[in-house]
Amino acid sequence: MNYILFDGDARNKLLPFTYTRPVADIRVGILTIREKWELLLETTTTTITEAYLSEKWPMVEMEENVMINGAYFPSESLLHQLENLQANQVLVHQDTYVAFKAAEDEEIDLESFEAIDLEEEPLYIENTWDIFSKNGEAIERDFYWLTKDKTSKEIPGSVFCVNKERIFVEEGAKLTMASLNAANGPIYIGKDAEVMESCSIRGPFALCEHATLKMGAKIYGPTTVGPYSKVGGEVSNSILMGYSNKGHDGFLGNSVLGEWCNLGADTNNSNLKNNYAEVRLWCYETEGFAKTGLQFCGLMMGDHSKCGINTMFNTGTVVGVSANIFGAGFPRNFVPSFSWGGSSGTTTYKTNKAFEVAEKVMSRREIDFSEEDRAILEHVFEETSKFRRG
Repeated sequence: MNYILFDGDARNKLLPFTYTRPVADIRVGILTIREKWELLLETTTTTITEAYLSEKWPMVEMEENVMINGAYFPSESLLHQLENLQANQVLVHQDTYVAFKAAEDEEIDLESFEAIDLEEEPLYIENTWDIFSKNGEAIERDFYWLTKDKTSKEIPGSVFCVNKERIFVEEGAKLTMASLNAANGPIYIGKDAEVMESCSIRGPFALCEHATLKMGAKIYGPTTVGPYSKVGGEVSNSILMGYSNKGHDGFLGNSVLGEWCNLGADTNNSNLKNNYAEVRLWCYETEGFAKTGLQFCGLMMGDHSKCGINTMFNTGTVVGVSANIFGAGFPRNFVPSFSWGGSSGTTTYKTNKAFEVAEKVMSRREIDFSEEDRAILEHVFEETSKFRRG
């Protein structure tokens, strides 16, 4: 069977992260949603997404295909329902289509299909803040699947552990004189990752492959540090999707950073309003500020965005793709993509300059800034022009 992940209705609510990736390639827990499906299905998947993303994430259609909403996480129950799914049936959750079968080139009218409710309440993302607020449960699930029937590498004697059986260390990982407390959730240390001296970690926590916790880092779960990312200072209930750096002191809480982001030394974000009120967050779908229902909500930063030293972000700040923020004071709590500046105002960050930086940053990880990457960012630049003032 051929499996295809489609973006679904959540795509616009998950901007700015879905400007540069399909919904299924958002990291929640240890793995991206796509990686979760491929692990459990034991096969590769392809994608139905926006046309400008399709060069990098193409769809491969075969004679028989199962279409799966990329915002939904796999589970044993959902896999069982997929196995029993028949033609002209569609799995639904509330008013959302979750999965259905389709023959190659078949015209589909899902409203005419037999609707079958999911057998259990699923784990899924619908809004940007779901990425960090559901991270704990996602880490628990991924930890189970990734460590099932496997044995952790030996943890060095210099590392202090609580609930050691809930700590898993992959091949090549390095740990020195750290404190790992898995009493409230598992701790996963990925392949060739490094936990430097005097780091203090409370689970649930995931340090993905080749990622680094710098000396003295203080981590409160549920937190995920994605592949090849570097983290120092204090972090609480946050996700760095991959290839992003918060290398120095400063606080990051209830936040999500995309890929290729960098926070300058002593960058801090607020995750709680002074009056303890509900946080409102910029929504690209409505082009206004949406209620989150959360008291704690920090920074949402799209791919390739950077900020200078001592940057201060207000509670509930959304930064788009490829923004460069610097200077004293608090930037606005919505910074459009390709913005250059800070609290005193912004101008347009020209694509030729932004692409020079992207090429240099990616080359440091021996990854090419491809023509596909360039075309995607050029599309995002044009699509988000209405939000920029200068």
